[in-house]
Amino acid sequence: MTTFTNARKDRLIRERVHDPYKSSRKPPEPRVCPTCHAVFKGGRWQWAESRPMNSHEELCQACKRVRDNYPAGLVRLSGNLVKTHRAELLNLVRNQEKNERALHPLHRVIKIEEHADEVTVSTTDIHLPKRIGEALHRAHKGRLDLAYEKESCFVRASWTSNM
Repeated sequence: MTTFTNARKDRLIRERVHDPYKSSRKPPEPRVCPTCHAVFKGGRWQWAESRPMNSHEELCQACKRVRDNYPAGLVRLSGNLVKTHRAELLNLVRNQEKNERALHPLHRVIKIEEHADEVTVSTTDIHLPKRIGEALHRAHKGRLDLAYEKESCFVRASWTSNM
């Protein structure tokens, strides 16, 4: 006697982390981003002194995210200190991005949205929001919350001043 079941033999295998901007393959080298002029060389995007000979053009992941306004991270600044010392806090955010971007071309701020009682910073990667939040926390204390979303390449950092 043969028994048949309706059980499927195939199954959906999910990616551990899904990032729509991460390529599944490494592009042929050398590549140059026509927007920011970062160079893909040695298996990663980096800044170069000059454009390599016979290089091809391809947008880097950060420029694609900026173009599409599709952040990988958000930093929310709130509290009384945001109202009273906004310029100082924004300078700290910009300096943190400048330092990070000097080493990592794909770590950038997409935009800064200012509202009456809070500021939201969107970024092209998941590391910069954490570093911005930690820098704010070191400089001004307050409360820092980090939330990484499972199965996606996205992080939320929320910093609230105590003052």
